Parts: sequence; structure tokens; C-alpha cells
Amino acid sequence: MDIPSIWERIADFLSYNNLHPLLFTHVEFWLFFLILGIGLVFVDKRNTLRVLYLFAFSLLFYYKSCGLFFLLILLSIAFNYLTGRLLGHYKKHRTRKAILSIAVGLNLLLLAYFKYSIFFVDSINNLFDTTIKHTNVFAEFLGWLLRNPSSVTMVLLPVGISFYTFQAISYVVDVYRGEIAPLRRIVDFGFYLSFFPQLIAGPIVRASEFIPQIHSPYQLNSREASHALFLILIGLFKKIILSDYLALNLVDRVFGNPTAYSGVENLMASYGYTLQIYCDFSGYTDIAIGIALLLGYRLSINFNFPYKASSITDFWRRWHISLSSWLRDYLYIPLGGNRHGRLVMWSSLMLTMLLGGLWHGANWTFVFWGGAHGLGLVVSKMIDRLPKWFLANPTVIILRKVLCFHYVVFLWIFFRSSNFDQALQVLEQICMAFDVRHVLEFVSGYWAVSILLLVGYFLHWMPSQWVERIRGAFISVHWGWKFAVTLLIALVILRVQTADLQPFIYFDF
Repeated sequence: MDIPSIWERIADFLSYNNLHPLLFTHVEFWLFFLILGIGLVFVDKRNTLRVLYLFAFSLLFYYKSCGLFFLLILLSIAFNYLTGRLLGHYKKHRTRKAILSIAVGLNLLLLAYFKYSIFFVDSINNLFDTTIKHTNVFAEFLGWLLRNPSSVTMVLLPVGISFYTFQAISYVVDVYRGEIAPLRRIVDFGFYLSFFPQLIAGPIVRASEFIPQIHSPYQLNSREASHALFLILIGLFKKIILSDYLALNLVDRVFGNPTAYSGVENLMASYGYTLQIYCDFSGYTDIAIGIALLLGYRLSINFNFPYKASSITDFWRRWHISLSSWLRDYLYIPLGGNRHGRLVMWSSLMLTMLLGGLWHGANWTFVFWGGAHGLGLVVSKMIDRLPKWFLANPTVIILRKVLCFHYVVFLWIFFRSSNFDQALQVLEQICMAFDVRHVLEFVSGYWAVSILLLVGYFLHWMPSQWVERIRGAFISVHWGWKFAVTLLIALVILRVQTADLQPFIYFDF
């Protein structure tokens, strides 16, 4: 290989390609991670150098994921770091509260502009029959700065902005509350906010959990390395073998044109999406937690078999735990929580979930999804007040789990649909065009999909003890067997994956 070609390869590695962003499911990412790991060997004993090294790679990862929008995270790092320093400097309650209000407001304003401006402009135009046009000020400014407007992508939503904005808000709020001390070095805060494994789609990492690890010596024993490999393999299996296959071969087809398919196909597509979004999102966080562990950092669990939930309250204790706990601590409790009577509690739940729905996407279907979950939480709280002897009845327990699961499936239809008409078409097909005789036709026509649905739900609903035994067996087995299992899963992934790998669903949020 001649020298020019080597430099071309390096330039290609460092450049951004909007058609091929860096994803955990791409071979290019694992090359990226291999290079990072090789370099880490030389800096892992020097804390400051290790932080700088990982910070630089995190920024490179984000740049390769969204191009020049990585400048936004630099802006967020600088602004929220200075906010933390100001909160640590001033002692007057009124001054500190003003600083916090401005910081939270500007963080939310930045998020609202990039995530909701088109939504709000379109809503105003539809409501008042106006023709207001949206302008991507940031992209136009970059085009002017670079003197080449065509070089700047016009994608409005930078990936991961919802996640790192929530992390930034949690940091400044925790500093204000005195729960953590403001960081002295901007590189430490930058590393916390941009740590690449969870940067794009979570989990949302609390500063109080992550920052103490920044200055801890790098440690990784054989058992932790095995656990990390197990999580990465499970995550890739969920994403590529289950989620992507179900999406391409059933869910996307049916939801793309619900009226062209039978009631059975619409129902199975709804079950399929319920499994798809779980495998997609939990698969990402499994990989993220595994990668972080290999780098010496411990992230909290983000999913705990949510479809085993016995109520909507229980579901939100198991689903996207980092988001639900963030909403609880920074929105629900400040709104009043359960400290001021039932009416305030119910109102707080509804408002929290409405805003949580809007956080997921700039569409009224997401607002409905959030509001309906809020209503489910209110009803769940009411049911929990029934006599314990009644709630402990095995029949009641099973019935609650079945009803909770199907309520979640029902709401996923709205979450997946691009508008209310599409969601109602799916529901109409299920209710009005359902014929049980089509079940056998579905199984024969979608035999591979049917098998994956059964496998996916079986793995999700099997006893937790079985999961722990499998995990424990993988961790304990000889590394030769681990290599064999890794190779087998890699071959299966290569066999079933499509040429056009699907991005993670939560990249859009």
C-alpha cells in the first residue's frame, strides 16, 4: 500500500459520511473501537491522559455520527460547565436560582429549536391557515461560515441531543441542590457529557453516578470482561437478528399500508413492533453498557424485562429506567409528586407523561402516547389501593399482566404510526378485518417471522433465574468457548443482516 492510499484511508476514517454514520452494527465501528482499545493500553495508567484520550475519541465518534452538528455538544459542554462553576461560586439563594433558571431555560430552548420548531410551525400553520416557513438557522450559519452552503447537511435534529441535554440539566440541577460539587476541569465535564457509548441513545447517565468514576483507576477483571462481551453479543442479537428482521419483513410493510393487509397481519405487526422496539432500544443499551465496561466505566441497567410488568406503574419501573427516573426526579417530584394529595399526584403524572411523550418526538401521536400512559399510571395507582388479598389472587395477577401488556401494545401502534389516520387504519383492520382462519396462512407465509416472534417473546418471558444461569454459564466457561460462541453469533448476524443496516430507532429521539 503506497503512502497516498494510507493517508486516504486515515482521512476517510476521520471524515463524516451522512450516508454511512457510525453505528454499533457496522464493521467500521468495531474497527474504530479496536483502534481506540489499542491506544488505551498506552494511557490507561495515567488518569488525565486517559480522560483526554477518551474525550477526543468521543468527539470523533459524535462527529462521524452527525457531522458538524458536533459543534452543538461543544457549545453545551462550555455553557453547562460554566453554569456549574457559577453555581459553585455564588452563595445567595436568589442568585443561584436565577442562574439555574437561565441554564435550564437555555438548554430546553436549544432542544426545542432543533427538535420541535418544525412541529410548532406546522401546527400554527394548520391552526391559523398561515404560511410561516421554518429556517434552519444553524445550518445556514455553518454554510456561510464555510462559504459552501451545499456542504452542510440540512438534517435538523442532531442525534443524541435529547440525551445529552437531559444529562446537562441533571448536572446543573444536582450542583444547585448541593448533591455534587461542580467539576473544576472542563475536560472532565466534557468527557461526562460526550462519553460515546451512551451518547447517541442513552442510557441517560447521572453525573453523581459517572463523575466519581472519572478519577478512579482503570480496572477490568476477567469476569467483568466476560460480562461485557455477553452484553455486546446479546445486544447485537437483539438488534440485528430480532429487531431488524422483524422490521424489514413484517412491521414496516404492514404499517406502510395497513389496509392492504389482513387483520391478523396487522395484529402480528403490532406484536412485532412491540418486540422490535424493545430489542432495538435495549439492544443498543446492552451494547453501550458492555462497551463502557470494557473501557472501565459502569453504567446502570436501563431495561428490566418490561413486558413482564403487572401494571403501567411497574412497566415504567422496567422500561427506559434512566428516562423514567429522570422524569420522576426532575419533573414529577418538582411538580408536587405524591406529597400534596391525589389530585396533585394525578395531575403531576399526566403532565409528566405528556411531556415525556413529546420528548420522544415532535408529533401529536407521541403526545397521545404519553398522555395515554399518564392515564394508565393514574388508573394503576387507583388499582393499587384495592385490598391486598384481592391483588394477590393468582388469577388477578395474570389478568393484570395480560391487560397491561396489551395496553402497551395498543399504545405502541400510535407510537409507530406516522399519524393518527395510519394508527386508526391498523386498529380498524384488527377489529373489522380479523379472521382466525388467516392465522395459519400467516404462519405459513411468514414462517421465519413467526419463529423469531416466538423466540423473542420466549426469551423475554422466561424465568429470570434462567437468564442468570445463562449469563453465569457464559461468564464461567473457558475463553475458547466464548470465542466459539462469539464466532457463531457473528456468522449468524452476517447471514441474516441486510446490505442496508437499520439505524437504531431512538436515534430519532
